[in-house]
Amino acid sequence: MKEIKDHYFFKAKKEGYPARSVYKLIEAQEKFKFLRRGQKILDLGAAPGSWSKYCLKIIGKEGMVLAIDLHSLRLSFENLKFLKADIFEIELDEIKKKWGEFDVILSDMAPKTSGRKDVDHYRSIELAQMALNFSKVLLKKEGVLYCKAFDGEDFPALKKEMQTVFKSVKIFKPKSSRVESVEKFLFCKGLKR
Repeated sequence: MKEIKDHYFFKAKKEGYPARSVYKLIEAQEKFKFLRRGQKILDLGAAPGSWSKYCLKIIGKEGMVLAIDLHSLRLSFENLKFLKADIFEIELDEIKKKWGEFDVILSDMAPKTSGRKDVDHYRSIELAQMALNFSKVLLKKEGVLYCKAFDGEDFPALKKEMQTVFKSVKIFKPKSSRVESVEKFLFCKGLKR
């Protein structure tokens, strides 16, 4: 993935975050105010760790972040747990048994881009659907899923699918998202189960 050295890149470095993507979470928090002290958070596709680090600042010592990624995380905090794994191979019941249910599930997962927009779009939708599957099993009833997906022909169907699971689904495009980027975020709240 190419690194864009823009305003947000330098701001992230200055503020001690591993990546500029942290502002996509900060903007959502400013708008929706869903992260709170003492929460238990699941961060899917967590590396290099900007989202986890930001969450830890808000949830404090009473809270916990479980970060999952294929790549290692170079962060070390007492209340940060890390699982190096492929989300397609995780046993959700095992996670539930070990850590219980979560207040918030975050997914900034993106496919390794191939250069083919249709392929990348499809893979992105597939990752968002995995985040939705995680939510069905691991999210508390009034919990929040904040999830990235690439816009394209399957995006409306993804939104519809999320609306069958959640009481509220909102589309959010952060200012820190590059203008040419096809990424959008879905802010989903309150399971219908």
